[in-house]
Amino acid sequence: MKLETKINKKTMSKVAIIMGSISDMPVMQDAIDILKQFNIEVEVDIVSAHRTPEKLFDFSKNAHTRGISVIIAGAGGAAHLPGMVASMSPLPVIGVPVKSSNSIDGWDSVLSILQMPGGVPVATVALNGAKNAGILAAQIIGSHDKKVLDTIISYKEELKAAVNKAAEGLK
Repeated sequence: MKLETKINKKTMSKVAIIMGSISDMPVMQDAIDILKQFNIEVEVDIVSAHRTPEKLFDFSKNAHTRGISVIIAGAGGAAHLPGMVASMSPLPVIGVPVKSSNSIDGWDSVLSILQMPGGVPVATVALNGAKNAGILAAQIIGSHDKKVLDTIISYKEELKAAVNKAAEGLK
């Protein structure tokens, strides 16, 4: 009976969305929006790898103790945030390279997040690709949460229907 109770009291998964600066928020809002559409709880914060290293360490080492299942980290310029988080957290980290005002067309951010050393993986989405980061986080959660999986299946069916409708409009 006790085992059954534990199974029924499954805790809801949360996704943490962090960014190096408030200027990243317009890009990262896409991840927030899609996760809310999927009814996944979101925690949002600014954590700068360079300006708030103590906060970065605390966040990275303790996110899993607060019910976080996946971390999405957006950063521009040197873009150290996703890799530094991944180096200290046992959770999957999805990096969103952000084209910022001090960026070299965003390529510096892309390469900083993409080129991680062995043993410190960061899943990387396209430049300013926060929506896909949110979808990927939901898919990770959906791998062990049927309700989220069903929501993703429905979402993908809607994408397919929209393409088919557009194709019909061409005929």
